[in-house]
Amino acid sequence: MTAADARNAAAVRVGVFGLLGSGNLGNDGSLEAVLGYLRAEQPEAVVDALCGGPEAVTARYGIPATRLHWYRGEYRTASRTGAIAAKGLGKLVDPFRTAAWVRRHDVVIVPGMGVLEATLPLRPWGFPYSLFLLCATGRLFGVKVALVGVGAAAIGNRATRTLVRWSARLAAYRSYRDAPSRDALRAMGVDTAHDDVHPDLAFALPAPPASAPPGPPRRVCVGVMAFHGGDDDRARAEEIHRRYLEGTIRFVRALAEDGRPVRLLTGDTCDAPVVAAILDAVDSPLVTAAETASLADLMRETAAADTVVATRYHNLICALKAGTPTLAVSYAAKSEALMAEMGLGAFCHPAREVDADRLLEQFRALETRSAELRRTLAERNLIAAGRLDRQFSALTAALFPTTDHAHALRETP
Repeated sequence: MTAADARNAAAVRVGVFGLLGSGNLGNDGSLEAVLGYLRAEQPEAVVDALCGGPEAVTARYGIPATRLHWYRGEYRTASRTGAIAAKGLGKLVDPFRTAAWVRRHDVVIVPGMGVLEATLPLRPWGFPYSLFLLCATGRLFGVKVALVGVGAAAIGNRATRTLVRWSARLAAYRSYRDAPSRDALRAMGVDTAHDDVHPDLAFALPAPPASAPPGPPRRVCVGVMAFHGGDDDRARAEEIHRRYLEGTIRFVRALAEDGRPVRLLTGDTCDAPVVAAILDAVDSPLVTAAETASLADLMRETAAADTVVATRYHNLICALKAGTPTLAVSYAAKSEALMAEMGLGAFCHPAREVDADRLLEQFRALETRSAELRRTLAERNLIAAGRLDRQFSALTAALFPTTDHAHALRETP
């Protein structure tokens, strides 16, 4: 055995798990933050992923990756007999695939994401089932599964709630991105007495350089979303989407008529039709769409703006991290908790009831306090950075205590 083989055999084996590489920039940003932590604190760790988009994860982050589901069309609606049968067969095959992957690791990390919530439409036998398989097989094989900086919320569907509750109970480590997430899990019957709350993992990503070139004067970034309500809103999903889109179009049109350059932002590939609808309805050279492939791209866009109005949770994080005054078009309690934590709790507007006139009033009030809010965000970002340092220290103590001890021995004279 060569020296390199010996080092690889002795290295800790770490898996990362989730809907990663599937087009959601927030999920991938959480992965990027955890990979940065591992490379800094556990540089000899052997890392791979079980995820939604393995090709994208390998191409972007340089780690081996395996597809989360045996059936490639898992998240497409199955209407034909063959597709229904294949999806059902996948539910029988996936436990064995997940178990085989888990047992090859010492530790598995679920990096951030709203894995314990159903604030967007969600079927219990989709991701909640996959998460349960992960946590159950981790407990079975003695592999530590860590839910790191995750989001949680009250869940109405009984089957989904049961799978989420047992996933959390079986995990070896849990931390949350806000206090309401911990409270929600406690209300679902999980003992959270020893669980910590830290800022979202995306706050650990580098901020855009202070010398970033500014955008056009008085530019407004408007982050949009293919919003259809939550898991309990399926019966009126189209109505919710129509009202959200109409209100957003009216708001963007009013900004353009006022001579303001508007930059449309997304956070997931599914948001593209919303951007297309706004561009078609407003039809102004002042309204353009950004092409973003990462949270770093989103941060650069928001840093170059005077003001941001956004719906997606990680659009908000990027704007706040960049220090730009921000108004949240909120679709869940997590957005309101984030805004309050960053000192902008007064600047939230309901995504289910977008009122363009009221939104414009809030927007103008935000802009009158721009200088003050930029100072507030600078202070809150420093606090968030310190709290995330403590998150990563706690994670090292929980998941890698033997490596910590080995480092101490090597440093002892």
